[in-house]
Amino acid sequence: MTVLKNKKAIITGGGRGLGKATAIAFAKEGIDVAITGRNEEVLKATVAELETYGITAIYAVFDVGVYEQVQTGIKGLINQLGTVDILVNNAGIAAVGSFNEMDVSQWTQTIQTNVMGVYYVTKEVLPYLLEKNSGDIFNISSTAGLNGNPNISAYCASKFAVIGLSESLMKEVRKNNIRVCTLTPSTIATDMTTELGMIPENSEDKVLQPEDFAELIVAGLKLPKRAMLKGASLWSTNP
Repeated sequence: MTVLKNKKAIITGGGRGLGKATAIAFAKEGIDVAITGRNEEVLKATVAELETYGITAIYAVFDVGVYEQVQTGIKGLINQLGTVDILVNNAGIAAVGSFNEMDVSQWTQTIQTNVMGVYYVTKEVLPYLLEKNSGDIFNISSTAGLNGNPNISAYCASKFAVIGLSESLMKEVRKNNIRVCTLTPSTIATDMTTELGMIPENSEDKVLQPEDFAELIVAGLKLPKRAMLKGASLWSTNP
């Protein structure tokens, strides 16, 4: 089992939801964590919570869909951490609307954040992992990236793209002892899914929680270095 204590991780969209749950799970394992997002108040509050676990926790405010911001933000975080071992590309947005009704700018922004954001952040982190000849990258897609669904065409397209990007990268960097894993969870109770009306009331015992998702990532990290979780789908036990 791989020892995780003192590893260094970057989690995009780490201030709340899946990202925050993953950051907390990492902190419990002794991993130093850097989180990113666009809301500084949320990031500060999450960092304060992470520090209670006795690890180093830092943050950077930037939009993953803007390359210049990503370049500056990632460089600053790695300078503070000293190195990086783990990247979790979690930041993402979603919008509901029919193909014709959704504004072109909203469709474009979904692709820019969910696809180009993964590309930009990975492009800036990967050289450090290649230099170390080791590392782990988790790219968060969705079951919406496995099957198209009505009224979320932009989101589905973006998540399909993340899977293709991830699988291509995985085959490129395996020889460098870098494990790339694509995760495709079904609906999880987060702020985003709640705001979109995807979570029914009083369904905590039926809907996946962010902590469930975080446990899967930690389990993947703990695999022996000779083993790699290429991809996994997480579903609730209740339909």
